[in-house]
Amino acid sequence: MAKTIVVGMVERGGRVRAQVVEERTNKVLGAIARTNIEPNATLITDEWGGYKGMDLQHQIINHAESYVRGQIHTNGIENFWSLLKRGFSGTYIKVQPFHLFRYIDEQAFRYNNRATTKNPVRDGDRFNKVLGNVHGRRLTYRQLTGKI
Repeated sequence: MAKTIVVGMVERGGRVRAQVVEERTNKVLGAIARTNIEPNATLITDEWGGYKGMDLQHQIINHAESYVRGQIHTNGIENFWSLLKRGFSGTYIKVQPFHLFRYIDEQAFRYNNRATTKNPVRDGDRFNKVLGNVHGRRLTYRQLTGKI
């Protein structure tokens, strides 16, 4: 069974963005990078070849050799992947590929609105933010089930 490809990125000390993609080629990854990353930022990735040749400063961490080289690491996004996978095996149990982007969006929201020492968010704060984001939007049964 083929796995669905999810690309994610996290700003150092900041927010995460993740999305389902059809393929992990340089063309696709480059378009995502150009849309989401400031031109003067440094891209830090694992050794996947699809990241090579982008018009960004680029540092690579080879996980076969080490996981951290000073400030060069992918620990932030690895943390997000761990939380996402934990949700799949614990909370959601079975995720249909059609709905995967929704689960990813929920986990990104949770990650981006988690309590930190710099941002002491409470449950009520997150709840109010969710309500503010859904007001005036409609999701029909047909959309939800994919029977459009």
